[in-house]
Amino acid sequence: MSLKVEDVMVKEVITIDENSTVKESAEVMNKFEIGCLIAVRKGKAMGIITERDLLKRVIADARDPAKTKVKDIMSSPLVVVEPSTDLEEAVKLMFQMKIKKLPVVDGKHLIGLISLTDIARFQPQMMKILKQLATKQAAPKSMKKVIDYYVV
Repeated sequence: MSLKVEDVMVKEVITIDENSTVKESAEVMNKFEIGCLIAVRKGKAMGIITERDLLKRVIADARDPAKTKVKDIMSSPLVVVEPSTDLEEAVKLMFQMKIKKLPVVDGKHLIGLISLTDIARFQPQMMKILKQLATKQAAPKSMKKVIDYYVV
């Protein structure tokens, strides 16, 4: 029996309105000790804002976090998976899209989030898949640290 995304995903996904400021998003991330938030518009997931987005699109560009809106720096459109997706397929998608976090949707409803770190910690079999992918092509820069730490 193969594992599905729903077997590993985090079900408590923290969201933030896309019109909130980047400063507010950083405060929420700090409060919950998390590395990303799903940006929503009228309850619908529209994008994702990560620590990397804060570094690359706010700090490095010297933008004012109190004035910059989440919608102006979030990664969008979202790359998502369904809960019934095979874990192996989710890993391949993350590798292909060079992302470490995948929102999980059921229909149009956000029901979870899965990260490369969740997968690496949870499933030793995934290590073989990641190793195979990493030998066929260079690991995306954003994933290299996790792969080197958990896989090699």
